[in-house]
Amino acid sequence: MMSLLADDPRDRWSSLDQAERNAAYNNNAAVADSQDWIERRNRDSAAYRQRRGALLDLPYADISDRTAFDLYPSENPSAPCLIFLHGGYWQRNSREVFACVAEGLNATGWSVAIPGYSLAPLASLTDIVAETGKAIDWLSAHGPDYGISGPLVIAGWSAGAQLAVLHLGHPGIFAGLAISGVYELAPLRDTHLNDALRLSQSEIETLSPLRLAPATKPLTIAYGVDELPALVHDAVKLFTMRETRGVPGKLLPIAGANHFSIISELQKPAGLLVKAAVDLLADV
Repeated sequence: MMSLLADDPRDRWSSLDQAERNAAYNNNAAVADSQDWIERRNRDSAAYRQRRGALLDLPYADISDRTAFDLYPSENPSAPCLIFLHGGYWQRNSREVFACVAEGLNATGWSVAIPGYSLAPLASLTDIVAETGKAIDWLSAHGPDYGISGPLVIAGWSAGAQLAVLHLGHPGIFAGLAISGVYELAPLRDTHLNDALRLSQSEIETLSPLRLAPATKPLTIAYGVDELPALVHDAVKLFTMRETRGVPGKLLPIAGANHFSIISELQKPAGLLVKAAVDLLADV
């Protein structure tokens, strides 16, 4: 499969200048209408957050106003729940602007829970991983108090996908859906993204999913066919590593999707990512 993909710029990383290294991970620049997609997402999220009967701003840790959940519970407390971790290279965005991802699964009868987390540079990546772990702990313990007692599926987009994969082994999680993620952190240290992240060698070694033994629970790894090559190659490599080790999962390339348009597949009840989430529980 790798031979069908665009060349991975990291294969010639040492020969790239700073601008080329930055471009390898610059999703906004790679998608000509990225700002339109972002504005649409934010607008749809504001409308859904206001319209849908939701439980908002529930703190899961006493750290900041970011360490809180927005819950979109099903009418059925036993329904499955998708925990969605937002992206933004661990340094931007918030749970509020991703409310729209709850729409498709809510329509199928699922609950959706969207936690926030602290951002770099105020928080290190180690801090962010710990916070999102606390979020899962909190929902596992307190979800039934808010009408969420069904199986938990961890999901994330972009930076959130890396967090989702790291937490797949959490005892409260049944399966995972990783969307358009970064699974090897080392090259990021050579880009502008590291100005805020300040990645340590220890973080690269212990928080890069491609360097870790995979959790044995089902994981679907999705990406847009029109994504940056580095992200596509990370997705394929993570799937291949897991497949080689005999753990369950699927690779889901979505034709015509870029890093931003892929989110719409969670907004539609018949969206490919909604179907992928539903199908995961058939494997549990």
